[in-house]
Amino acid sequence: MSPESSDGHDLRRSFRDREELIDYLRQQFPEAAAVAPQVSTMRGGYQAAIAQLDAINPLRYGKTRNFLDGAVTRLSPYIRHGVLSLATVRDRVLSQIRQRSDGEKLITELAWRDYWQRLYWEWGDRIWRDREPYKTGWNLEQYGESLPTDLQAAATGLACMDRFSRELQATGYLHNHARMWLAAYLVHWRRIRWQAGARWFLQHLLDGDPASNNLSWQWVASTFSTKPYWFNRENLQRYNGDRDCQDCPSRDRCPFDGSYDDLADQLFPNAEFRDQPRQGGRWHRDRSHSHQR
Repeated sequence: MSPESSDGHDLRRSFRDREELIDYLRQQFPEAAAVAPQVSTMRGGYQAAIAQLDAINPLRYGKTRNFLDGAVTRLSPYIRHGVLSLATVRDRVLSQIRQRSDGEKLITELAWRDYWQRLYWEWGDRIWRDREPYKTGWNLEQYGESLPTDLQAAATGLACMDRFSRELQATGYLHNHARMWLAAYLVHWRRIRWQAGARWFLQHLLDGDPASNNLSWQWVASTFSTKPYWFNRENLQRYNGDRDCQDCPSRDRCPFDGSYDDLADQLFPNAEFRDQPRQGGRWHRDRSHSHQR
């Protein structure tokens, strides 16, 4: 098909350059362009996927994946859209390592993604429903249903959350740890139902897969886990550094300041999980696993 031809049903496939492609898509999908005019710099296609696959370092991934500047793979968009299969990535990992433990973390994350897909196959659209009641001590009716406008506008006054919001909308990507922090902030500090955040993520993420997205949100919210996930400022600074805290307008009144126990007192004063035996002196387990890499 020539660059100018179309039968009224098929989209054009040939363009002089990337800018012409972007302009064409904005014309074809004006509603989407009005909602999110930014275009990610991430390149699509098989060749870009293979280049990204060739660049992975399984051992460094395992050691640094929880840090926002860590050696994450950035393969999730290609997996999400079927450019790469989980088996292809697994085989590449196995070909790069001398012993299986060197690739264990990365292969485990591939297994989690497969697990979410199998649940999605069984449950279908029911992944949008709470799998279980909240374990936070709050009733469902005490959670709002709409995404806060200040978070969407990156105007919360919290430098970290505002940066994550801008990055999500501008690039179509967020490091998994940032996703967990943003989700916990929305559900537990702002007390908004996880579905609002899940829809927001799927609207912008290039790797937005309903299975891993929704069930990870449910894990944070505690509707698909035994207790909620939350974090504190120490955890955020450990993996994110001080770049947000130094210039944050709320640095002297940070809502994330305090121990996990102190924050549990504030966020979940009536939660039943607090009556359970603690591990390591606290209820929270820092499960910085990626289901969305």
